[in-house]
Amino acid sequence: MPIPGRRTLHGLFLIALLALLSACSSLRLAYNHGDTLLYWWIDGYVDLNTDQKGWVKKDIDELFRWHRKTQLHDYMQILQTAQRQLAAGPTQADLESDYDEIKNRTQLLLFKALPELADLARSLQPDQIAALERKFAANNAEFRKKNMKGDREAQQKFRYQKSMEQFELWFGNFTSEQEAQIRKASDARPLDNELWLDERQRRQKAILSAVRKVQQEKLGKDATMALLHTLIKDAFDRMEQPSERKAFFDQAEEGNIQLILTVIRLATPAQKAHATKRMQGWIDDFKQLAAEQR
Repeated sequence: MPIPGRRTLHGLFLIALLALLSACSSLRLAYNHGDTLLYWWIDGYVDLNTDQKGWVKKDIDELFRWHRKTQLHDYMQILQTAQRQLAAGPTQADLESDYDEIKNRTQLLLFKALPELADLARSLQPDQIAALERKFAANNAEFRKKNMKGDREAQQKFRYQKSMEQFELWFGNFTSEQEAQIRKASDARPLDNELWLDERQRRQKAILSAVRKVQQEKLGKDATMALLHTLIKDAFDRMEQPSERKAFFDQAEEGNIQLILTVIRLATPAQKAHATKRMQGWIDDFKQLAAEQR
C-alpha cells in the first residue's frame, strides 16, 4: 500500500480492493472470476504441483461460495456507511471505526480459510518453499525499485502520486490548488521506507519459518492451524503492540488520518457526488452478486 498505517489503511485498503475487482469491465465480472485469479495468485507463489491443483481449486470454489453467501451484504453496509460519512464529513473516530470493521472482516475471511491454508502448508515440498522465498525476494526488489528510488524528495513524490491515483478513483480529477494542499499533507507524514521494507521482510521470514516448521516436523492439521492462526494474529496486531517502532507507527497513523481528512475537506460537492456515485455502483454490484447462485 502506498499509505501504510495500522488504522487509516481502511479507506485506501477498500479503494485498492475494489479497484482491483473493478479492473475488468465491471466489479461483477471480476468477482465472478475471483476464484481463478486467486488460484493463479497462489500458483505464482508456490508453483502448485499436479496433486495439489485439483483440491486447491475445489477449496477456493468453496471459499468463494461461502463469501458470496455471507460477506457481500456486509460490504454493502460498509460502503453505505462510507456514503453517509462522506455526506456529513467523517471524524477521526469514524475512520478508526471503519478500519476496525474492515480489519475484522479480513480476519474473518482468513480464519475461515485456516483449514484449507493448513492443508496447503502441510502439502508444500522443499522446492515449493524455495519458490516462495524467491517470490518474496522478487517482491522486495520491486518494492525497492518503486518506493526507494532516488532521494527523499523523489520517494515523497512517488508516495504522493500513488496516493493520488487512489484518491482520483474516488473523487475524479483535482485542481492544481487542491493537489498542492494534498501534497503538503502527504509530505507531512513520516517517511521511512527502510523500516517498511524491514517489516515486510519480518513477515515473510515468519511465513517461511512457519511453513518450514510444518514441513520438517510433519505437523498435524490442528497444530498447523494453530501455528497459522498465531501468524495471522501477529500480522494484524503487530503495530498495535508496544515496541521500539510504536512511536513511528503512531505518527504514521496520525499523518494518514490528516491526509484523508484533508482530501475530504477539499473535495467539492461535485467530487463528493462522484465518490458517492462510484460507491453506489459497487453497492449495486455487490447486491446483484449476493443474489446470484453459483
